[in-house]
Amino acid sequence: MENKKVVCMIVPNQLVKGGIASVVNGYRGSQLEKDYQIIYVESYRDGSKVQKFFKAIGSYFIFLKVLLRKHPDIIHIHSSFGPSFYRKIPFIYLAKWAKIPIINHCHGAEFDSFFENAGKQRKALIHKVYSKCNRMIALSDEWKQSLAKIVPAEHIAVIENYSIISKDAVQERQAKKMHNQVLFLGEIGKRKGCYDIPEVIAKVSKAMPEVKFVIAGAGEEDAIKRLMKEKNINKNVSFPGWIRGKQKEQLLRESDLFFLPSYHEGMPMAILDAMGYGLAIVSTNVGGIPKIVLNNQNGYTINPGDISGFSKAIISILGDEEKLKRFQWNSYQIADERYSLKAHINAIETLYEKVLKEKKRGL
Repeated sequence: MENKKVVCMIVPNQLVKGGIASVVNGYRGSQLEKDYQIIYVESYRDGSKVQKFFKAIGSYFIFLKVLLRKHPDIIHIHSSFGPSFYRKIPFIYLAKWAKIPIINHCHGAEFDSFFENAGKQRKALIHKVYSKCNRMIALSDEWKQSLAKIVPAEHIAVIENYSIISKDAVQERQAKKMHNQVLFLGEIGKRKGCYDIPEVIAKVSKAMPEVKFVIAGAGEEDAIKRLMKEKNINKNVSFPGWIRGKQKEQLLRESDLFFLPSYHEGMPMAILDAMGYGLAIVSTNVGGIPKIVLNNQNGYTINPGDISGFSKAIISILGDEEKLKRFQWNSYQIADERYSLKAHINAIETLYEKVLKEKKRGL
């Protein structure tokens, strides 16, 4: 243990609903923990505003104790835009005070509202805070271009999210008949395009009455359910809530196609999860999605808000079993060859070593 470099990682609670927690949970028990001493400091939890506030305040004291007692070699902060940015400021200032290199792993997806449309004062603050970080991690080349408006491009590393591969699920899927089931996983709300889903279901179910949509997540669920009721499509949709573990695995195994009509994304873990289980994908051409969803290979990317485009794409895939099976197999192969957890960990460790060398040289 004493030979290992110490990395203090600022993370959400393991049970938090969202992609950041999913990414970090994959680190636990991985090769990363074998190669480095990872100290997790949880700065966020789900719950009331009061619970979130006390979680954040408590995390600053825990972090200060880690700085004084463990003397970490690197601080690896998992952050987003909006409130997450402000919660991370004390960690960044404390780490800078302790002269410890900072890697800011940015999972945010709404850059326009965060920076482009911000006032002068907030833009100045964002520049000041990000300039204190030794490296920024972007989830895609597109997000690197966005972040390069704030920090020098050479200080930004692109490390894409990863997929947990389930080869047996893919093989099982190839051998069985389709279920005509479309799956959505994630936060139910406007950013994820959920208000477009009822109209898509109405169009798809008109052409394919047997189709079943599963909307698994949490958020503005009641509002979406009301829209479903208005369109009289309740029989074609179910809402199991936020799912994890075996329940999530079961839905990934029994679904045929994954649907994510997002307006803003980085590199969504939900799509990578679906690809690791061999699902065909229909999503949007935003963020890093076009890099993993290749048109007419493992699915289709459509302009956000294009109801007709989404509907035609889903009908095209589910209406042609040969195409569906081909797309499903291609999804698995893309995930397995390019987006494994092993490759992701290797990229993280390469960045750690680069930052540590720079620290040793006093850069």
